[in-house]
Amino acid sequence: MKQDKVITIVGLGVVGGSYAIALSKKGYTVYGVNRSSQSIEDAIAVGAIKDGGNMPEKFFPQSDVIIIALYPNQIVSYLEQYGKYIKKGCLISDVAGIKSHFVTQINDKVPDGCEFLFCHPMAGREKRGFKYADDRVLQGANFLIVSTPGTTQNAIERMSEIVTDIGFGRIRITDVETHDKVIAYTSQLPHAIAVSLINSDDEDSDTASYIGDSYRDLTRIANINEDLWSELFLGNKDNLISTISRFETQLAGIKQALIDNDAEQLKSAFIKSSGRRLALEKKKNDKK
Repeated sequence: MKQDKVITIVGLGVVGGSYAIALSKKGYTVYGVNRSSQSIEDAIAVGAIKDGGNMPEKFFPQSDVIIIALYPNQIVSYLEQYGKYIKKGCLISDVAGIKSHFVTQINDKVPDGCEFLFCHPMAGREKRGFKYADDRVLQGANFLIVSTPGTTQNAIERMSEIVTDIGFGRIRITDVETHDKVIAYTSQLPHAIAVSLINSDDEDSDTASYIGDSYRDLTRIANINEDLWSELFLGNKDNLISTISRFETQLAGIKQALIDNDAEQLKSAFIKSSGRRLALEKKKNDKK
């Protein structure tokens, strides 16, 4: 029997909308809060939410769980403004891609008797808006729970039950510092590289037409939400700068080997990368 039955999603974009679709399919009562009335109408029309609007005070008092799927910089002010409507015992969560930027501020705004559990669903799309929401992006995806000193086992168990129910795969628990360092390396750096690749191409160049699918695959994630990703980059800039610097060092070594016609140095770099790739694959298979 589900412990939490009524869930309100704040922000019916791709991630929030996908949550809503998946939760409704599993029998939860789902409400949506969104600035755009069109997204609310669309969500109701496809059965993603039971009801919705732009007034959280209508839905928060009856919600067992609230998932705030807003941009990181909006979460603190949102809690400050609407936290008074949240009932005691409610579990509040987020979907933000960075954490250290606002953990302390959020914990200061959590209403008495409630808990905020920092979460990061590793799922989504480069598009934006409810019309691109699809619960299939959640199926089998990793789900990160970011623990802070005040995180309780009860909150972890409640959220784990929900996300497992709607199809997420592996649930990992990490800390704030580790989360943001890993995200800088695994998510933000690839986005930065993709943006650099596509922006460095001459306007009159035929590169894309010659390379075709390979080029499109490399630069696919350059088609991103500029408002959201600017926040994510700036909010995690220290980790990202450090990661970019390490990448630049490796790339400079390859460049120098080319300048020096140093085949042995290139071979050494390729052997090392192949070895590390095989080690990663082995580690992945060992966990299965």
